[in-house]
Amino acid sequence: MNAAELAPYACDPAHSRGRRFAELAAPTRSDFQRDRDRIVHSTAFRRLVYKTQVFLNHEGDLFRTRLTHSLEVAQLGRSIARALGLNEDLVEAIALAHDLGHTPFGHAGQDTLNECMAQHGGFEHNLQSLRVVDHLEERYPAFDGLNLTFETREGVLKHCSLKNAEGIEAQEPGGVARRFLNRTQPSLEAQLCNLADAIAYNAHDIDDGVRSGLITMAQLQSVELFERYRVQALAEHPDLAQPQRARRLLYETIRRMLSEQVYDVIATTRENLQREAPINADEARLAGPLVAFSAEMKAFAIPLKQFLFSQLYRHPQVMETTGHAQNVVFDLYKAYVQAPGEMPQDYAHRADTHRAVADYIAGMTDRFASREHERLTGRKWPA
Repeated sequence: MNAAELAPYACDPAHSRGRRFAELAAPTRSDFQRDRDRIVHSTAFRRLVYKTQVFLNHEGDLFRTRLTHSLEVAQLGRSIARALGLNEDLVEAIALAHDLGHTPFGHAGQDTLNECMAQHGGFEHNLQSLRVVDHLEERYPAFDGLNLTFETREGVLKHCSLKNAEGIEAQEPGGVARRFLNRTQPSLEAQLCNLADAIAYNAHDIDDGVRSGLITMAQLQSVELFERYRVQALAEHPDLAQPQRARRLLYETIRRMLSEQVYDVIATTRENLQREAPINADEARLAGPLVAFSAEMKAFAIPLKQFLFSQLYRHPQVMETTGHAQNVVFDLYKAYVQAPGEMPQDYAHRADTHRAVADYIAGMTDRFASREHERLTGRKWPA
């Protein structure tokens, strides 16, 4: 999408707030395209293929990983952005980078690392994603990190505690954390990525949950957002009721559910933009959340989230593996703090040992963390 096709409220790379370290423009790519390319070529991005969400790396080859999730968010985000005249390249860059700071073992790893770091600044995966692109990637001779544009970095920092926002603001006055202090919104492209993230993980957790056998289609019939589109699919394709076509019925139901959510976001956001009529990207930031579900779709989405939380995320089998994963992260943290030399030199020699340990563990894949745990403790997991 070139500048002439962008809506006035979209982020235009020609008017970017720039990079932390000035660089000459690329001859064939916009700044947001360049951000996307840097993210794709980063070490942290490649690691996402072995970082999982609900199901851990050893539990199956077909379950979503952080990488496939990020690609799905990018695909949904670009589709919606094109319909709204937003900057697709910026949406893609944010979507591909938004999970770079996630720990191994999904939210279990993140929560455990946050507990370990409670007396040392805590751990937030969104803040860690920003640390990855600002500091931890080592690819360029003149600066640490990837030196992304303000707009991409703003979208990467999806959430941030007040304390951490104040710390970032002190180092970068008027920068990516200012909005958490003055209660304004990020760009429309960043708002879109937040919503595409939620749409994607609800859909693929249904798919992975049914594939795993931990939840069933029969259970999902109690969720109106799912059942509405299952009934539609069967009405148009009665043969999908046959047991041997159950997988196709699931896919068709999820496809319809995804499509309707996307259309709802597009229609609702258009109404919001028409009402607020922002004349540029900065004015859109001041208008409150504009990229949104309708009240009806939002109400339908809540029971689905509640169902997934109670029936999948808190399933006894998931909780058992979660407990093991938490023990791995805790043991790794304790071992590295006690013996920093067990880490690579560039981590072992840092002045802040606790933050170095958190950075090192957060960058691990599921399988590397498991191998390191076995090396340091003599205990193998998974057995």
